[in-house]
Amino acid sequence: MANKLLNQNTVIKNLKKSIIWISLGLSLFVHLGANAQMMSKKDILFLTSEWKGERFADGRPKVSDDILERFKSVTIEEAWGVLRNEGYHNQFEGGWKPLHDDVPIVGRALTALYTPNRPDVSDNIKKEGENNGRIGNTNSWPIDMLQEGDVYVADAFGKIVNGTLIGDNLGNAIYSKSKTGVVFNSSSRDMEGLSEIEGFNAFVRDWHPSFLNEVMLLSINSPVRMGAVTVLPGDIVLAKKEGVVFVPAHLAEKVVVTSEVVRLRDLFGITRLKQGRYTPGQIDNKWSDGIEKDFSKWLKDHMDELPVPKEQIQELLKNRMW
Repeated sequence: MANKLLNQNTVIKNLKKSIIWISLGLSLFVHLGANAQMMSKKDILFLTSEWKGERFADGRPKVSDDILERFKSVTIEEAWGVLRNEGYHNQFEGGWKPLHDDVPIVGRALTALYTPNRPDVSDNIKKEGENNGRIGNTNSWPIDMLQEGDVYVADAFGKIVNGTLIGDNLGNAIYSKSKTGVVFNSSSRDMEGLSEIEGFNAFVRDWHPSFLNEVMLLSINSPVRMGAVTVLPGDIVLAKKEGVVFVPAHLAEKVVVTSEVVRLRDLFGITRLKQGRYTPGQIDNKWSDGIEKDFSKWLKDHMDELPVPKEQIQELLKNRMW
């Protein structure tokens, strides 16, 4: 009897979960139709409920500009390591062909989902967009919404030929609004023209001279799949030569602070090794209390010279035991 009741409870719980997800899916499609492919603020709040800070009017998490600036010094490995420790194992995607190898992209994701064209659906989407004041082709709609610090993240099902979401005209428009770049699970055209936009970068699957064709915009600010990663609107995009890490907004500050601590400890260790103060075995293993105290003193003595904001070092020292 107990096992039977347990099984019944399990079935009921699973049924409730299924109803919730079905309701979310129906709600998503209703809101998309009502707002020219925009995911509703209510659904964005539901999907990003771990974020407790400021948000944009559309509901996207608004990680602070200070955190974004500090993110530029975070390495792919550091971000990946923190996320793995937090249980997020599917946040990195490689295999890109960036416009520049040496221009990192950091910013808040504004997402767009493109699918193979279906005339009846795409016609309705365009009509609904016109009724809601949308101007131009649908691939310009997400660009119109960009704000400074955003990164345009689009999944166009990996299409290369006729999958070029932007050329140099749209690239200039994107950079003028966001001051960052794009990450596309598809292709781009006008590589030469885009390379002339100082500060702009594009991580794409490939480059091709064709024009965008037989592709339709299905949704804006909805979850998108970028290879092995599920990306939500407001995630922090960290794109460097090795690839792209997508950081959930609620973990952004933890990634930055952990990176800064690692950077300081590495710098201290290298400095002391060059001075012959400690052996490699002492630095590469768990530090003794004496080394930890020496590290704290070194932080205080060199606070104005270190590659981490002074305020962050003071906060670190405040929370240390030594």
